[in-house]
Amino acid sequence: MRLALFDLDHTLLPIDSADAWSHYLVQAGRLDPGHHVEQIRRFADDYRSGGFDPEEYLAFHMGLLARFPRATLEAIRSGFMQEVIEPNLRPEAFELIDSHRRRRHELALVTGTNAFVTAPIAERFGLPHLLAVQPEQIESRFTGRYVGHHTYGHGKVVAVDSFLRERGRSIETLDELAFYTDSANDLPLLEKVAASGGQAIVTNADERLQTIARQRGWPTLQLFAVAPRFGEAVADSA
Repeated sequence: MRLALFDLDHTLLPIDSADAWSHYLVQAGRLDPGHHVEQIRRFADDYRSGGFDPEEYLAFHMGLLARFPRATLEAIRSGFMQEVIEPNLRPEAFELIDSHRRRRHELALVTGTNAFVTAPIAERFGLPHLLAVQPEQIESRFTGRYVGHHTYGHGKVVAVDSFLRERGRSIETLDELAFYTDSANDLPLLEKVAASGGQAIVTNADERLQTIARQRGWPTLQLFAVAPRFGEAVADSA
């Protein structure tokens, strides 16, 4: 089995989809912008500083989903795809994915942004497998919780291990493996990929990860210029 794994935000997209979605949902859903934008910015600052709490962050995001009927969320998500995601799709990202498709690799998106938001993005990129946190729902309504394990930091290792275990494989037994990401927060999966003999490819990297890549001799790739990280640009325009 040959597998290519792709992070999403600032890797395949030049923006942070979770931050962009949060601001879009707050605006489209007519929620109090002052309170919610402050929360979003605080999480962004925590992510940058290394003090990020995935459980608190996911409680916030799952709570936003739970405030709306499913039909309303799907209508908002459709607008988000058209107005935010489509203008930020880059041909370089499609070519990178296609280069692995031509080599008959299995293709998977592994992202911290929840599956409700990222499922249509994965489909748009032609990525058949999505490894992302799954919002819990009862009948057609989200509950404000999530099921399974989150996909931040070591959570991405858990997700990939589970994905492969379901197929009777492990990272160590793959014929080929590549993982593309921009963020030092993905070090656990980068290190596991590199230790297994796979390619840990640092893509559109943040400053910290660029330094680590130089130290460890990991290949780097600049697909395109990315937006300012941590959501400041989106927040200012919301």
